[in-house]
Amino acid sequence: MTTVAGKQALGSVAARLERLPHSRWHVKVRFLIGAVTFFEAFDQLLAASALPVLMKEWHLTTGQATLAVTAASLGMLLGALAAGWLGDRIGRVRTVALGVGITGLASLAVAFSGGIEAFSLFRFVQGLGIGGVVPVAATYINEIARSDKRGRFVLLYEMIFPAGLAAATLVAVWVVPHFGWRAMFVIGTLPVLLAAALPRQVAESPRWLLSRGRVQEAEEVIARIEAEVARSTADALPAPAADLADEPAGGRLGDLFRGRYLRRTVVVSGLWFVAYYVNHGISTWLPSLYTKTFGLDLTTALVYSLLSNVTGLLGTLVVALLIDRVGRRPALVGALTGTVLSLGVLALAGATSGGQVAVFASCTTFFLYAINAGLYLYSPELYPTSNRAKGAAFGGVWNRLGVILGPVTVGAIIGAGGSLSLVFAQLAVVAAVGAAIAWFAVETKGRTLEELNA
Repeated sequence: MTTVAGKQALGSVAARLERLPHSRWHVKVRFLIGAVTFFEAFDQLLAASALPVLMKEWHLTTGQATLAVTAASLGMLLGALAAGWLGDRIGRVRTVALGVGITGLASLAVAFSGGIEAFSLFRFVQGLGIGGVVPVAATYINEIARSDKRGRFVLLYEMIFPAGLAAATLVAVWVVPHFGWRAMFVIGTLPVLLAAALPRQVAESPRWLLSRGRVQEAEEVIARIEAEVARSTADALPAPAADLADEPAGGRLGDLFRGRYLRRTVVVSGLWFVAYYVNHGISTWLPSLYTKTFGLDLTTALVYSLLSNVTGLLGTLVVALLIDRVGRRPALVGALTGTVLSLGVLALAGATSGGQVAVFASCTTFFLYAINAGLYLYSPELYPTSNRAKGAAFGGVWNRLGVILGPVTVGAIIGAGGSLSLVFAQLAVVAAVGAAIAWFAVETKGRTLEELNA
């Protein structure tokens, strides 16, 4: 529990973080954490890129293919739960490093899998790492950002994730046809190198240290950060503003469902579920739809999938540039509405060609990636430091449920002989529900984390 001295220091340290100008220190930290996130995204999409080859090589049924692509998602669900607790217990940086190490080692095991059972098991273990890293890394980036530019700062970092997804597809276009699907998972072991370097190169969050009552360590860390920023800017730092409001002490999981936090948790959980249900309902099956339904060759199918990831990256950039101006709620409502319209066109047009699906699926991912990135910004803003990783990770649990149920539902419709129009129509309906939920979101634009949770 935070002591009185800790609360006073928390205000002081938070005010000192808020006054820091953008510097090489921010760039370095965002690059290192971003490199971790890049490879987590890269590893997340490997199964989708390998699926068309696996279905032929191992003669998979639709059910087995669904297991192959959802095993990691189940691991991510459990990983998010564990990492939320660990992130608030042992620290943001150590939790991220642990998750990265698990991800890389499991990827190597996947590469040597001899059948769908072993493949799915090791993808599950890999998911434990991925599910834990991403929300805790986003929590850390939120805690070092200034409130007036937090949206742009966090979302420019979040662009690394769709970049990793795009890179996975781009590498797959060349690697899978020439070296096979196993080579992709060997490449996915690279994060192990980052796991060892991260704790030595990235300082722990001062806000988290104070929430754990480690006042002296927090003061030492913020002093080192200030010194590095002052050296890189070659200028005296501005004076900090008055101490910020105290946050509530505690940090129990049950606090997410009490008082004002109940509404926040319900809304953000619903948004996470909708965004990832729709996103993965599309992205997981696209390469196989292109090859099986429309008869496209593997390279063309992967290039079409790459187009969707590139437009998603563009959508993340657009929301990064706008969200500090328009606010979190309008951005989320607008992006979800755009998703409904894009999917509605596909449903009504009947999805008659691979090219048509590629165009409108890419329009959809433009909006979906903006939503996903926005939620990694928005979720940590809603909770106090003592519960921030748990709150962000609880949203991650709902996104994993969406990741699991989206592909399962699409697979069930396809397996039962349903039309692609039905596939896209049900995704549009789910996105419409998300747009309605977003109207109840609490606006956080321009407010410090302490103000939002005092």
